[in-house]
Amino acid sequence: MHYASLGRTDIQVSRICLGTMTYGHQNTEAEGHAQLDAAVDAGVNFLDAAEMYPFPSSADSFGATESIAGSWLRARGNRDKIIVATKVTGPGPRFEHIRGGDLRHGRSQIRAAIEGSLARLGTDYIDLYQIHWPDRNSNYFGQLGYTHDADEEMTPLAETLDALDELAREGKVRAVGVSNESPWGLMRFLEMSETLGKTRVASIQNPYSLLNRTFEIGLGEVAMREQCGLLAYSPLGFGALSGKYLDGPPPPGSRIALYPQFQRYFKPAGVAATRAYVELARGHGLDPAQMALAYARGREFMTSVIIGATTQEQLAVNLASADLDLADEVVAGIEEIHAGHANPAP
Repeated sequence: MHYASLGRTDIQVSRICLGTMTYGHQNTEAEGHAQLDAAVDAGVNFLDAAEMYPFPSSADSFGATESIAGSWLRARGNRDKIIVATKVTGPGPRFEHIRGGDLRHGRSQIRAAIEGSLARLGTDYIDLYQIHWPDRNSNYFGQLGYTHDADEEMTPLAETLDALDELAREGKVRAVGVSNESPWGLMRFLEMSETLGKTRVASIQNPYSLLNRTFEIGLGEVAMREQCGLLAYSPLGFGALSGKYLDGPPPPGSRIALYPQFQRYFKPAGVAATRAYVELARGHGLDPAQMALAYARGREFMTSVIIGATTQEQLAVNLASADLDLADEVVAGIEEIHAGHANPAP
Protein backbone atom coordinates (compact mmCIF):
# COMPACT_ATOMS: atom_id res chain seq x y z
CA MET A 1 0.00 0.00 0.00
CA HIS A 2 1.20 3.49 -0.83
CA TYR A 3 0.35 6.66 1.08
CA ALA A 4 -0.08 10.33 0.25
CA SER A 5 -0.29 13.62 2.11
CA LEU A 6 -3.78 14.97 2.68
CA GLY A 7 -3.49 18.37 1.05
CA ARG A 8 -0.85 20.50 2.73
CA THR A 9 -1.33 18.78 6.10
CA ASP A 10 1.03 16.27 7.68
CA ILE A 11 -1.69 13.60 7.63
CA GLN A 12 -0.68 10.55 5.60
CA VAL A 13 -3.55 8.56 4.08
CA SER A 14 -3.52 5.29 2.17
CA ARG A 15 -4.07 5.62 -1.57
CA ILE A 16 -7.12 3.41 -1.09
CA CYS A 17 -9.80 4.52 1.37
CA LEU A 18 -12.53 2.21 2.65
CA GLY A 19 -16.03 3.58 2.12
CA THR A 20 -18.57 2.46 4.73
CA MET A 21 -21.94 3.69 3.47
CA THR A 22 -23.44 0.17 3.36
CA TYR A 23 -22.89 -0.46 7.08
CA GLY A 24 -26.20 -0.66 8.89
CA HIS A 25 -28.23 -1.46 5.80
CA GLN A 26 -26.63 -3.88 3.34
CA ASN A 27 -23.95 -4.87 5.86
CA THR A 28 -24.36 -5.83 9.50
CA GLU A 29 -22.10 -4.60 12.27
CA ALA A 30 -20.14 -7.88 12.21
CA GLU A 31 -19.70 -7.65 8.44
CA GLY A 32 -18.58 -4.03 8.73
CA HIS A 33 -16.01 -4.98 11.36
CA ALA A 34 -14.73 -7.81 9.15
CA GLN A 35 -14.35 -5.43 6.21
CA LEU A 36 -12.45 -2.91 8.31
CA ASP A 37 -10.15 -5.65 9.62
CA ALA A 38 -9.41 -6.86 6.09
CA ALA A 39 -8.73 -3.35 4.85
CA VAL A 40 -6.32 -2.59 7.70
CA ASP A 41 -4.55 -5.90 7.11
CA ALA A 42 -4.02 -4.74 3.50
CA GLY A 43 -2.47 -1.46 4.66
CA VAL A 44 -5.51 0.83 4.53
CA ASN A 45 -5.48 3.45 7.29
CA PHE A 46 -8.29 5.65 5.94
CA LEU A 47 -12.06 5.19 6.31
CA ASP A 48 -14.82 7.42 5.00
CA ALA A 49 -18.26 7.81 6.55
CA ALA A 50 -21.00 10.43 6.73
CA GLU A 51 -23.59 11.68 9.16
CA MET A 52 -26.42 10.59 6.82
CA TYR A 53 -25.17 7.04 6.17
CA PRO A 54 -26.09 4.28 5.51
CA PHE A 55 -27.21 5.08 2.00
CA PRO A 56 -29.98 5.52 1.05
CA SER A 57 -30.57 7.50 4.21
CA SER A 58 -33.70 6.79 6.24
CA ALA A 59 -35.05 7.61 9.67
CA ASP A 60 -34.70 4.03 10.91
CA SER A 61 -31.05 3.59 9.90
CA PHE A 62 -29.66 7.15 10.10
CA GLY A 63 -26.32 7.25 11.95
CA ALA A 64 -25.80 3.48 11.94
CA THR A 65 -22.68 3.63 9.76
CA GLU A 66 -20.80 5.96 12.13
CA SER A 67 -21.94 3.85 15.09
CA ILE A 68 -20.60 0.66 13.48
CA ALA A 69 -17.28 2.32 12.62
CA GLY A 70 -17.13 3.63 16.18
CA SER A 71 -17.76 0.24 17.77
CA TRP A 72 -14.95 -1.19 15.62
CA LEU A 73 -12.54 1.55 16.70
CA ARG A 74 -13.35 0.87 20.34
CA ALA A 75 -13.09 -2.90 19.94
CA ARG A 76 -9.71 -2.74 18.18
CA GLY A 77 -8.26 0.10 20.28
CA ASN A 78 -6.62 1.56 17.18
CA ARG A 79 -8.09 5.07 16.98
CA ASP A 80 -4.65 6.70 16.80
CA LYS A 81 -3.71 4.59 13.75
CA ILE A 82 -6.84 5.26 11.67
CA ILE A 83 -7.64 8.39 9.65
CA VAL A 84 -11.37 8.89 10.13
CA ALA A 85 -13.29 11.03 7.65
CA THR A 86 -16.95 11.90 7.91
CA LYS A 87 -19.33 14.55 6.55
CA VAL A 88 -22.02 17.01 7.56
CA THR A 89 -25.26 16.62 5.60
CA GLY A 90 -26.43 19.40 3.30
CA PRO A 91 -29.95 20.75 2.82
CA GLY A 92 -32.49 18.74 0.87
CA PRO A 93 -36.11 17.61 1.00
CA ARG A 94 -35.28 13.94 1.64
CA PHE A 95 -33.44 14.48 4.92
CA GLU A 96 -36.00 15.84 7.38
CA HIS A 97 -35.09 12.92 9.69
CA ILE A 98 -31.59 14.35 10.21
CA ARG A 99 -31.41 16.95 12.99
CA GLY A 100 -35.01 17.95 12.35
CA GLY A 101 -34.21 18.96 8.79
CA ASP A 102 -32.17 22.03 9.86
CA LEU A 103 -29.32 21.30 7.47
CA ARG A 104 -27.89 24.63 6.39
CA HIS A 105 -24.16 25.04 6.86
CA GLY A 106 -24.22 27.71 9.53
CA ARG A 107 -22.31 27.59 12.81
CA SER A 108 -25.09 26.09 14.93
CA GLN A 109 -25.97 23.40 12.38
CA ILE A 110 -22.37 22.32 11.87
CA ARG A 111 -21.83 22.28 15.62
CA ALA A 112 -24.86 20.04 16.14
CA ALA A 113 -23.77 17.75 13.32
CA ILE A 114 -20.24 17.17 14.56
CA GLU A 115 -21.32 16.58 18.13
CA GLY A 116 -23.60 13.82 16.88
CA SER A 117 -20.86 12.30 14.74
CA LEU A 118 -18.33 12.39 17.57
CA ALA A 119 -20.77 10.61 19.87
CA ARG A 120 -21.58 7.89 17.35
CA LEU A 121 -17.93 7.37 16.43
CA GLY A 122 -16.96 7.31 20.09
CA THR A 123 -14.06 9.69 19.61
CA ASP A 124 -13.19 13.23 20.62
CA TYR A 125 -11.82 14.27 17.23
CA ILE A 126 -12.33 13.63 13.53
CA ASP A 127 -9.33 13.61 11.21
CA LEU A 128 -11.12 14.96 8.13
CA TYR A 129 -14.48 16.72 8.43
CA GLN A 130 -16.19 17.42 5.12
CA ILE A 131 -19.14 19.36 3.75
CA HIS A 132 -21.15 16.60 2.04
CA TRP A 133 -22.65 18.85 -0.67
CA PRO A 134 -23.01 22.60 -1.15
CA ASP A 135 -25.53 24.74 0.69
CA ARG A 136 -26.55 26.37 -2.59
CA ASN A 137 -27.72 25.57 -6.10
CA SER A 138 -24.76 24.03 -7.93
CA ASN A 139 -23.85 21.15 -10.24
CA TYR A 140 -23.65 17.98 -8.17
CA PHE A 141 -25.17 14.48 -8.14
CA GLY A 142 -25.21 14.43 -11.93
CA GLN A 143 -26.94 17.77 -12.45
CA LEU A 144 -26.09 19.35 -15.78
CA GLY A 145 -26.73 22.97 -16.68
CA TYR A 146 -26.59 25.78 -14.16
CA THR A 147 -29.44 28.20 -13.49
CA HIS A 148 -28.47 31.11 -11.32
CA ASP A 149 -30.87 32.51 -8.73
CA ALA A 150 -29.67 35.81 -7.33
CA ASP A 151 -32.27 35.59 -4.55
CA GLU A 152 -31.38 32.05 -3.50
CA GLU A 153 -31.18 31.38 0.23
CA MET A 154 -27.76 30.05 1.14
CA THR A 155 -25.31 30.22 4.01
CA PRO A 156 -22.37 32.47 3.14
CA LEU A 157 -19.27 30.38 2.49
CA ALA A 158 -17.33 32.58 4.91
CA GLU A 159 -19.70 31.59 7.72
CA THR A 160 -19.31 27.90 6.88
CA LEU A 161 -15.53 28.18 6.77
CA ASP A 162 -15.51 30.09 10.05
CA ALA A 163 -17.54 27.31 11.69
CA LEU A 164 -15.12 24.66 10.42
CA ASP A 165 -12.13 26.73 11.51
CA GLU A 166 -13.61 27.01 14.99
CA LEU A 167 -13.81 23.23 15.24
CA ALA A 168 -10.21 22.91 14.09
CA ARG A 169 -9.01 25.42 16.66
CA GLU A 170 -10.85 23.48 19.36
CA GLY A 171 -9.14 20.26 18.30
CA LYS A 172 -12.37 18.56 17.26
CA VAL A 173 -11.12 18.20 13.67
CA ARG A 174 -7.62 17.91 12.25
CA ALA A 175 -8.45 18.86 8.66
CA VAL A 176 -11.47 20.04 6.67
CA GLY A 177 -12.68 19.16 3.20
CA VAL A 178 -15.47 19.66 0.70
CA SER A 179 -17.45 17.19 -1.38
CA ASN A 180 -19.55 17.39 -4.54
CA GLU A 181 -18.08 20.85 -4.99
CA SER A 182 -17.53 22.97 -8.09
CA PRO A 183 -14.37 24.79 -9.23
CA TRP A 184 -15.93 28.09 -8.11
CA GLY A 185 -16.80 26.76 -4.66
CA LEU A 186 -13.43 25.14 -4.07
CA MET A 187 -11.51 28.21 -5.15
CA ARG A 188 -13.65 30.49 -2.98
CA PHE A 189 -13.00 28.32 0.08
CA LEU A 190 -9.26 28.27 -0.65
CA GLU A 191 -9.12 31.99 -1.28
CA MET A 192 -11.00 32.80 1.93
CA SER A 193 -8.80 30.52 4.00
CA GLU A 194 -5.83 32.67 2.94
CA THR A 195 -7.42 36.12 3.13
CA LEU A 196 -9.24 35.42 6.40
CA GLY A 197 -6.53 33.29 8.01
CA LYS A 198 -8.81 30.26 8.38
CA THR A 199 -8.17 26.51 8.21
CA ARG A 200 -7.39 25.50 4.64
CA VAL A 201 -9.51 22.97 2.76
CA ALA A 202 -7.31 19.88 2.40
CA SER A 203 -9.30 17.74 -0.02
CA ILE A 204 -12.29 17.47 -2.30
CA GLN A 205 -14.44 14.33 -2.50
CA ASN A 206 -16.17 14.14 -5.89
CA PRO A 207 -17.16 11.32 -8.24
CA TYR A 208 -14.47 10.04 -10.59
CA SER A 209 -14.40 6.91 -12.72
CA LEU A 210 -13.89 5.74 -16.27
CA LEU A 211 -17.55 6.65 -16.80
CA ASN A 212 -17.25 10.12 -15.29
CA ARG A 213 -13.99 12.02 -15.72
CA THR A 214 -15.59 15.48 -15.50
CA PHE A 215 -13.32 16.27 -12.52
CA GLU A 216 -10.54 16.72 -15.07
CA ILE A 217 -12.37 19.76 -16.48
CA GLY A 218 -11.57 22.67 -14.18
CA LEU A 219 -11.19 20.86 -10.88
CA GLY A 220 -8.16 18.84 -11.98
CA GLU A 221 -6.15 22.02 -12.43
CA VAL A 222 -7.34 23.43 -9.11
CA ALA A 223 -6.44 20.21 -7.30
CA MET A 224 -2.91 20.23 -8.69
CA ARG A 225 -2.09 23.92 -8.43
CA GLU A 226 -3.60 24.28 -4.96
CA GLN A 227 -2.45 20.92 -3.54
CA CYS A 228 -6.01 19.99 -2.71
CA GLY A 229 -6.28 16.45 -4.02
CA LEU A 230 -9.26 14.34 -4.96
CA LEU A 231 -10.83 11.63 -2.83
CA ALA A 232 -12.69 9.79 -5.58
CA TYR A 233 -16.05 8.28 -4.82
CA SER A 234 -17.96 5.87 -7.09
CA PRO A 235 -14.74 4.83 -8.88
CA LEU A 236 -16.61 1.76 -10.16
CA GLY A 237 -19.74 3.66 -11.12
CA PHE A 238 -22.13 2.02 -8.62
CA GLY A 239 -20.40 -1.27 -9.41
CA ALA A 240 -21.03 -1.02 -13.15
CA LEU A 241 -17.35 -1.19 -14.13
CA SER A 242 -16.97 -4.60 -12.49
CA GLY A 243 -18.99 -5.90 -15.43
CA LYS A 244 -21.47 -7.74 -13.21
CA TYR A 245 -24.48 -5.86 -14.60
CA LEU A 246 -23.82 -6.67 -18.25
CA ASP A 247 -25.83 -9.30 -20.12
CA GLY A 248 -28.50 -10.26 -17.63
CA PRO A 249 -30.59 -9.15 -14.68
CA PRO A 250 -28.78 -7.56 -11.72
CA PRO A 251 -27.38 -10.17 -9.32
CA PRO A 252 -29.68 -10.72 -6.32
CA GLY A 253 -28.76 -8.44 -3.43
CA SER A 254 -26.65 -6.14 -5.60
CA ARG A 255 -27.10 -2.41 -5.27
CA ILE A 256 -28.88 -1.88 -8.55
CA ALA A 257 -31.19 -4.81 -7.72
CA LEU A 258 -32.03 -3.20 -4.40
CA TYR A 259 -32.13 0.39 -5.65
CA PRO A 260 -33.17 0.33 -9.33
CA GLN A 261 -34.03 4.04 -9.16
CA PHE A 262 -30.31 4.93 -9.31
CA GLN A 263 -29.72 4.85 -13.06
CA ARG A 264 -26.87 7.36 -13.40
CA TYR A 265 -24.41 4.72 -14.66
CA PHE A 266 -26.87 2.43 -16.41
CA LYS A 267 -28.26 4.47 -19.28
CA PRO A 268 -27.47 3.21 -22.80
CA ALA A 269 -24.37 5.37 -23.26
CA GLY A 270 -22.98 4.25 -19.91
CA VAL A 271 -23.66 0.60 -20.65
CA ALA A 272 -21.92 0.87 -24.04
CA ALA A 273 -18.84 2.46 -22.46
CA THR A 274 -18.83 -0.08 -19.64
CA ARG A 275 -18.89 -2.94 -22.12
CA ALA A 276 -15.91 -1.49 -23.97
CA TYR A 277 -13.87 -1.07 -20.77
CA VAL A 278 -14.74 -4.55 -19.51
CA GLU A 279 -13.74 -6.10 -22.84
CA LEU A 280 -10.47 -4.14 -22.79
CA ALA A 281 -9.63 -5.40 -19.31
CA ARG A 282 -10.44 -9.01 -20.09
CA GLY A 283 -8.50 -8.79 -23.33
CA HIS A 284 -5.40 -7.95 -21.28
CA GLY A 285 -6.10 -10.60 -18.65
CA LEU A 286 -7.15 -8.02 -16.07
CA ASP A 287 -10.05 -7.93 -13.67
CA PRO A 288 -12.30 -5.08 -14.91
CA ALA A 289 -12.82 -3.59 -11.45
CA GLN A 290 -9.10 -3.63 -10.69
CA MET A 291 -8.30 -1.95 -14.00
CA ALA A 292 -10.81 0.81 -13.32
CA LEU A 293 -9.52 1.38 -9.79
CA ALA A 294 -5.87 1.33 -10.86
CA TYR A 295 -6.55 3.91 -13.56
CA ALA A 296 -8.26 6.24 -11.10
CA ARG A 297 -5.51 5.80 -8.52
CA GLY A 298 -2.88 6.70 -11.12
CA ARG A 299 -4.25 10.19 -11.85
CA GLU A 300 -1.85 12.91 -10.77
CA PHE A 301 -4.54 14.85 -8.90
CA MET A 302 -5.68 11.79 -6.93
CA THR A 303 -5.04 11.53 -3.20
CA SER A 304 -7.10 8.42 -2.47
CA VAL A 305 -9.69 6.22 -4.19
CA ILE A 306 -12.70 5.30 -2.05
CA ILE A 307 -13.71 1.68 -2.52
CA GLY A 308 -16.85 0.03 -1.24
CA ALA A 309 -18.04 -3.57 -1.09
CA THR A 310 -20.84 -5.63 0.38
CA THR A 311 -18.94 -8.94 0.43
CA GLN A 312 -15.46 -9.96 1.51
CA GLU A 313 -14.84 -11.33 -1.98
CA GLN A 314 -15.58 -7.97 -3.60
CA LEU A 315 -13.43 -6.21 -1.03
CA ALA A 316 -10.47 -8.52 -1.67
CA VAL A 317 -10.65 -7.81 -5.41
CA ASN A 318 -10.80 -4.07 -4.84
CA LEU A 319 -7.98 -4.03 -2.30
CA ALA A 320 -5.74 -6.00 -4.68
CA SER A 321 -5.92 -3.10 -7.14
CA ALA A 322 -3.39 -1.30 -4.93
CA ASP A 323 -0.66 -3.50 -6.42
CA LEU A 324 -1.71 -3.05 -10.06
CA ASP A 325 0.14 -0.67 -12.35
CA LEU A 326 -1.39 -0.49 -15.80
CA ALA A 327 0.75 -1.13 -18.86
CA ASP A 328 1.05 1.67 -21.40
CA GLU A 329 -1.02 -0.23 -23.93
CA VAL A 330 -3.86 -0.62 -21.42
CA VAL A 331 -3.85 3.10 -20.65
CA ALA A 332 -3.80 3.83 -24.38
CA GLY A 333 -6.81 1.57 -24.80
CA ILE A 334 -8.65 3.38 -22.02
CA GLU A 335 -7.97 6.74 -23.62
CA GLU A 336 -9.17 5.47 -26.98
CA ILE A 337 -12.45 4.29 -25.46
CA HIS A 338 -12.82 7.57 -23.59
CA ALA A 339 -12.43 9.52 -26.84
CA GLY A 340 -15.47 7.73 -28.24
CA HIS A 341 -17.48 7.48 -24.99
CA ALA A 342 -16.55 10.62 -23.06
CA ASN A 343 -18.26 10.99 -19.68
CA PRO A 344 -21.45 9.02 -20.34
CA ALA A 345 -22.44 9.25 -16.65
CA PRO A 346 -21.59 12.80 -15.47
